[in-house]
Amino acid sequence: MSATDPLLALRRAIASSQLPLLTTSSDPSDAPTHTTDDLALATNLFFSSTPAPTCIPLTTPTRFVSSDSPVDLRSIFFAWQEKDVAIADYITHTAEIDRRLEAFAKETGAESSAAKVRNLVFVERLDLITWLEGASEESEYITPLAGIDGDGAAAGQADTAAAAGKAADIASGAAGGVGVVPSAGAGEQVAAGGRPGKVLDARLQEIYNGERKLGDRNSILRGIKPTSFRQDFSHVRKTAEVFLGRHRRAHQPTRPGQQQPPSKGGPPPPSSRNPSGPTPQKPLTARTRLDPIILLSPSASSLLRLSNIKSFLGSGLFVPADHPTLASHTNTNLLQLQRHLRSLPEPSGRPHRFIVVDSPDQFKPDYWTRVVAVFTTGQTWQFKSYKWRDPVELFRHALGVYVGWEGEPVPKEVRAWGRGVVSFGVQRWDERVHRKAVEEGGEEAGRGVRWRDREVVEGIWGRVEEGMRGRGWPNVGGK
Repeated sequence: MSATDPLLALRRAIASSQLPLLTTSSDPSDAPTHTTDDLALATNLFFSSTPAPTCIPLTTPTRFVSSDSPVDLRSIFFAWQEKDVAIADYITHTAEIDRRLEAFAKETGAESSAAKVRNLVFVERLDLITWLEGASEESEYITPLAGIDGDGAAAGQADTAAAAGKAADIASGAAGGVGVVPSAGAGEQVAAGGRPGKVLDARLQEIYNGERKLGDRNSILRGIKPTSFRQDFSHVRKTAEVFLGRHRRAHQPTRPGQQQPPSKGGPPPPSSRNPSGPTPQKPLTARTRLDPIILLSPSASSLLRLSNIKSFLGSGLFVPADHPTLASHTNTNLLQLQRHLRSLPEPSGRPHRFIVVDSPDQFKPDYWTRVVAVFTTGQTWQFKSYKWRDPVELFRHALGVYVGWEGEPVPKEVRAWGRGVVSFGVQRWDERVHRKAVEEGGEEAGRGVRWRDREVVEGIWGRVEEGMRGRGWPNVGGK
């Protein structure tokens, strides 16, 4: 490790508003002339605000430990650069940096595994940013400075001792340049109008000037991204649900009309005590059956995402997921769709309600029995958090759906998964043709241009309904 502690140097640079520079030179004398903004091309971090200008290699391991291994300086600095972005964007940017590092390693003949950006989880990244900003003096992920040479622990102790000594000198009057003011009669002077006005003691004022501001609740209560009273706290609720969900389920009251299961070895609930004999259990009705679930791919390359899936499956019209006006731009991670299934009609006559999500992070174990379709792009990382990580096994339990551009070949990964995945092609979006149709005939004319979308949608719903019927729905979801 470098003689200068990388974490301490970065924290001091942030405190002094003199951020280090990415450079391709290891010589501090010419590092400022070889700076770059590309983290994949840089090899060193140049600090100009340390006791002496120095360059620290980005591959230097730091005292920040994740998964029992030290995190390199490149990953630490990248986490600081991405401190204000959302978790999903941070993960995407990490993958992009890794791809550029691997490509650069192939060009130079270096070992590609030696240069990779560590993806810190939410709690680790928040703890690191809080420590680097100076809002916290301790971190459970940072090892102490006791075993590090150079200006590590000694520098921290020296700074603390110097600050404490200065404060003591000011408080006692030994330093500060202002003599001790006697209290008798020193706190009053004649103000305008003849009334005595209160004057702050000079020594007390100097002590006040030496105080450190700790901040108010608005500066302390900060998270991964700026939040004001006009914005929602959906990202906070999602994080809290991971820790509080189990506690809520354990204390969740029973619904009206449902019996609470008796405790082990305890007496049956009052509703089950009947002097005339046991009451036969009523069969499940349509109200007790749960809604089927459709899982989307969270990949940015997927044609169907939460922003356009409702328009596609609900209205039979495909629009680009990032269209500025036709796509839905909300922060929700759950949608509801309604659909009448001819071969599986509801006893009440109402349409089936489908829940559409792009991640199973908030799934309970029984939710997987309700998954009826999984949209995929052929990328296997999508299934890492699934109950069935093997695609072949997954598509034995739920229908796989691949939607690509019309005329393009289906990826070989999708074809290798067998008959459990069905493939469909949609017509490419032409903004010019759509705009012209809307100008000439209105919104209906715009829909008419894409009449093939309805055929594709009906084909998808037909296969979903066939799969649900083959699995014995609705008994599968009602168990």
